[in-house]
Amino acid sequence: MTGELSPIDTAKFVAAKRAVEFVEDGMKVGLGTGSTAAWMVRCLGEMIHDSGMKIIGVPTSSRTADLARKCGVKVVSLDEAKWLDVTIDGADEVDPDLNLIKGGGGALLQEKIVATASDRMIVITDASKQVERLGAFPLPVEVVPFGWQTTKALVEETLAGMDVLGQESTVRLNGEAPYVTDEGNYIIDLHLNRIGNPRQVALVLNQIPGVVENGLFIDICDVVVIGHGSGRVEVNDINSGTHEEDRIDFVDGGNMFSDLSD
Repeated sequence: MTGELSPIDTAKFVAAKRAVEFVEDGMKVGLGTGSTAAWMVRCLGEMIHDSGMKIIGVPTSSRTADLARKCGVKVVSLDEAKWLDVTIDGADEVDPDLNLIKGGGGALLQEKIVATASDRMIVITDASKQVERLGAFPLPVEVVPFGWQTTKALVEETLAGMDVLGQESTVRLNGEAPYVTDEGNYIIDLHLNRIGNPRQVALVLNQIPGVVENGLFIDICDVVVIGHGSGRVEVNDINSGTHEEDRIDFVDGGNMFSDLSD
């Protein structure tokens, strides 16, 4: 497989491969959305196929649900599962306190609901997503379609009083029309450049009428698994304060990963 993957895809794969080692037989697992999370779903499907373990997956988007079924992962809704043992998901940015920006894939609302309904959240990422301070990646804010331009203006006005470097916002598009989430909402991306106080920004944004949720995940992530193009993996656990390093060995040959390189 190593000859088929770019360094960035290798990093995503090894992080995903290491993260599914946290999953045990009988667990209920939140399944994230995005390219890195897709590697995780494939790794989980492979593990189920090889070991015969039984787990239940709760997807955070329709895309993830379709992929999970394809990989042999039993899928149920969060209402059916009620509470989860662990959620494994990617992130767009991770700071030293394991606070996150998520939502680049458009599923931040379901991702945050599922993550907070879990005993643990494990984030899988490559080293490029590690930052000293959040904000370089645009912060997604999910808003209801009704009056969204007014909501956008209120958000920009509110940002004027916050510890951020930028205040520009843009509605996310799908072609020429606004991108629509699984819940039928729109996403406004905030180009803040630097977020001085992520906790304050998250709380204030959610007080604005029309805002459904924002992509700041504060005090939700417990473990981050960082993959590198060399196959090296770092595991940082904020609760135990531990840092571990490992290396994932590749196995060549055709398998369920052959059509996944996004």
